[in-house]
Amino acid sequence: MQRNLSAIMLTAIALALPVLPLQAEEIGEVSTVFRFLGKNDRIVIEAYDDPKVAGVSCYVSRARTGGISGTVGLAEDTADASIACRQIGDTLRFTGKLPQQEEVFSERQSIVFKRLHVVRVVDPLRNTLVYMTYSDRLIEGSPKNGVTAVPVPRSNPIPLKK
Repeated sequence: MQRNLSAIMLTAIALALPVLPLQAEEIGEVSTVFRFLGKNDRIVIEAYDDPKVAGVSCYVSRARTGGISGTVGLAEDTADASIACRQIGDTLRFTGKLPQQEEVFSERQSIVFKRLHVVRVVDPLRNTLVYMTYSDRLIEGSPKNGVTAVPVPRSNPIPLKK
């Protein structure tokens, strides 16, 4: 009886959460642990396009827990992640002025409490966009992070909000 009540409560919480549009495109994965039931544990690679800087894409690799709980979306993934952002076009175009620091992507990693974040920081002295990835929880975050930088040609100054 207690197990059924817990399952019903978890289902209700999952259905009550707002549905967010997918921001990432999964472009690859490798299996790391075989599971008899459900998906294997794996590392996935996802691509994110910066919504305010046309011509910059970020590639994030991170662990995904498999098994039955991972397959149905109830497993909590580890905080391990790596990031590489690159200029993918001939030129970079800014859609407007950028704040000094801004979260550009956020994605849920567990049913309720854990999120993956990608933050863009502008380094005006070097005319560079710096991207950092990390994950946090409602109560406790993790110091594990990854950082990468995209230099912008001096002929294309980054428009910065004052």
